Amino acid sequence: MTVTSPTPVLETDRLILRAPQAEDFESWAAFAADEEAARHLGGVQDRAIAWRGICTVTGAWTIRGFSMFSVIEKATGRWVGRLGPWQPEGWPGTEVGWGLARDCWGKGYATEGATAAIDWAFDTLGWAEVIHTIEPANAASQKVARRLGSTILRQARMPAPFQDKVLDVWGQSREQWLARRKPA
Repeated sequence: MTVTSPTPVLETDRLILRAPQAEDFESWAAFAADEEAARHLGGVQDRAIAWRGICTVTGAWTIRGFSMFSVIEKATGRWVGRLGPWQPEGWPGTEVGWGLARDCWGKGYATEGATAAIDWAFDTLGWAEVIHTIEPANAASQKVARRLGSTILRQARMPAPFQDKVLDVWGQSREQWLARRKPA
């Protein structure tokens, strides 16, 4: 059963970004269990922890008014990842983050989806800055951040249960983003 949600639906050329739904769970759990896909996202999660994760992301829509979107590939209708605005308690800023199923890496989906999510965060949420928390060893996400026009702003310690991790905080201001997005 599909639940209709009052949350926004964003569309790009190849993607639909919408709030997570119950039918996303199997793909979400497979993504969370993939050692390589989860390596820079806190590590592998079993089904029970993945369930808590999807519920946390979904619940944030109600509590915060924003959260990560499920990424749906238009051509196939399949769930291929999650990305979007994220700011749990204690987070080092207003983040737009991404995580995609491994078979979707290298297709430009992270950049395409994050661009739509950043536009939405600045235009609708009124954010002054967007960040991306990236492990120093995560070269692929650093490339996405660069394509988005972000640079390393600072380092930050993550909140519990990841308090031992210090990550690079990439990002840019609303003004920097809008200057890049202006038509020539």
